[in-house]
Amino acid sequence: MRNTAKSATEVVDYVTDVLMRDLVGHDRRPASFLAYLWLAAEQQRRAAPVSVSYQELAESIGISKSSAQSAVGWLVQRKLLRVSKESVTATPVYTVRTPWRT
Repeated sequence: MRNTAKSATEVVDYVTDVLMRDLVGHDRRPASFLAYLWLAAEQQRRAAPVSVSYQELAESIGISKSSAQSAVGWLVQRKLLRVSKESVTATPVYTVRTPWRT
């Protein structure tokens, strides 16, 4: 139980102290930060990768669909998110990555 609490604290500390400043301040991509935060929380709640459309993601964090697409693309480029699909038209499955843990 302690390791889980410590692990969650490390993630929160990193996300608020480093990632927020990096994505919002340096990269000027606040939508990417919101997408990462929502997907990380959703992945933790489900205890599994998150299957969600761009439209559902956009509605969940209060941005446009095109902003959600751009945010996901940036997170994939930064290697903070992995996306998989069973087919070209399938709903994407997002796996939040935490590269600072390795």
